Amino acid sequence: MKGFDLFGGPEWKPLSRMGFTHKFFNLNYETLVHTWTILGLLFVLLVILNWFLKKKNSTLQFIALSFVNYFKNLCDQTLGTFSLKHFTFITTIFCFIFSSNLFAIIPGIEEPTSDINTTLALGIISFLYTQFYAIKANGLWAYIKEYFSPFFLMLPLNIVGKIATVISLSFRLFGNIFGGLIIAKIFLMSIEGSIVAETIGTLCGVDLVITLFFGLFEGFLQAFVFAMLTLTYLSIALQGEGGH
Repeated sequence: MKGFDLFGGPEWKPLSRMGFTHKFFNLNYETLVHTWTILGLLFVLLVILNWFLKKKNSTLQFIALSFVNYFKNLCDQTLGTFSLKHFTFITTIFCFIFSSNLFAIIPGIEEPTSDINTTLALGIISFLYTQFYAIKANGLWAYIKEYFSPFFLMLPLNIVGKIATVISLSFRLFGNIFGGLIIAKIFLMSIEGSIVAETIGTLCGVDLVITLFFGLFEGFLQAFVFAMLTLTYLSIALQGEGGH
């Protein structure tokens, strides 16, 4: 992260030749590269796990099956019944966010989730998925009626409430990940140029502890919170007025 500019970094302007030069149409080059790098690493990891799943009584097989079983039970308890498509969506959301935070430990790679555009995109995807299956489960008319509940004057507040879920999901994730980056950067800046401080930090493992904390612990926590909130919103949306 170069500085503390929320929207810093080189930009790619794919539509500039067509006259679309507003920042809305620009893409953060670093975020794109880091996102696809992480997706590539995640794909390699899945291929390796798939190979180990074919080997009986392997440690990675046990870890992978325990992970899948945990999220399966989580979806069962929250939704009341197992649904493969919902289980797949929630697990994928968690894996992508956690991988984005975890692989940032690798030098040269930064969390795509430290870019507000990424977290906002995740929030919108989660929102659209939830609303789509709410309509599919309860019907379009029942879905529309909820916006006028308990009476028609509540329409503006209900609309704001729906939109607030996107803001809540997006900015909570962004704020925590970006805040972690700022704390880590402040620490590194505070010891920069001081040979004694850098030596002590390296020997005592302070640098490693800070990196692992924000990459593993906080990264896992934020990914889990995002997945759980999405699952909760989905459960509420599916119940609607008539249940599911």
